[in-house]
Amino acid sequence: MAHLPPSTAIFSPSIARIAASTAKDWSYVDSWLASKYQGRPVPAFERNPETLKALLALANSNETAEEEGELVVRAEAGAIQELAAMQDQPETNSELPTSAATRERMLDAVQDHLTREGRSALNSMATLSCQLSVAYPDAETLGHSMIGLHAEASELEQMRVRVHILHKYIEQESTAVDELLWTLRSDDYKPANDLARQNLEMQRRIKTMAARIPELRDRMSNLNQYPTASHPTIEQMAQEEANYLGLLAQKKGLDEEVDQFSGLSDNVKTARAELEHLRAEVRTVTHHRDAIFEGLVERESPRKGR
Repeated sequence: MAHLPPSTAIFSPSIARIAASTAKDWSYVDSWLASKYQGRPVPAFERNPETLKALLALANSNETAEEEGELVVRAEAGAIQELAAMQDQPETNSELPTSAATRERMLDAVQDHLTREGRSALNSMATLSCQLSVAYPDAETLGHSMIGLHAEASELEQMRVRVHILHKYIEQESTAVDELLWTLRSDDYKPANDLARQNLEMQRRIKTMAARIPELRDRMSNLNQYPTASHPTIEQMAQEEANYLGLLAQKKGLDEEVDQFSGLSDNVKTARAELEHLRAEVRTVTHHRDAIFEGLVERESPRKGR
């Protein structure tokens, strides 16, 4: 009890137990420090409850780490021994990299450490793989299979609806046929008076239509001989549009030329007389212009002295 003051007196068993436990802890800490320093002197430090608590925690952590390290070393040694034993044994199955027991242990360890969601997802994937008969399932393969099943289910649903509609139609027709058959078999039914005439008329029409069948076939063959008109392309449409615009421009020019003669009379003689009158006016104006030009030239030209 070197850590207790000399004047401290033990008067109760509880204090004695605490002192004994503290002394035991300090003894453990001292031995642990001595093992770590390996014969070298341990540095001096203050011995108080806080220091003891910190050193105990450090010692416990160190021992735990050492134990874990020993477990890892043992596991590695065991794995090395198993690998060496497997290498010494003849290779019987190249597809399995480990033994069956190791494989089972690995699978059990993975399954034990799965979360609830992971276990549910794994069970769902396994069940789906068994139902789809997929030996090596993955997300993409299962997704394609599910899409195919949804498409097939949709097609089957549409087929079921169509079959249901057809079944209802057949039931309605069957009911109508049963009613008609019951009517025909009843004593109240009486055939029409002109039934024989209608039968003969129907046979005559059938013979007439049968005689026209070769003629209709010839018409169909003649129609098939004519080549079908091809649909115009975009380039052809653009070329046709350009030609049409060119014709419109040419028409506009011709209209302007024709408008110049819009004031002429419809009578040929009258139109020719008006044309000659206009030509005479043009000649008069031309002579007047030439006379004015000659006068200007004579006036501006210098005169030569005699």
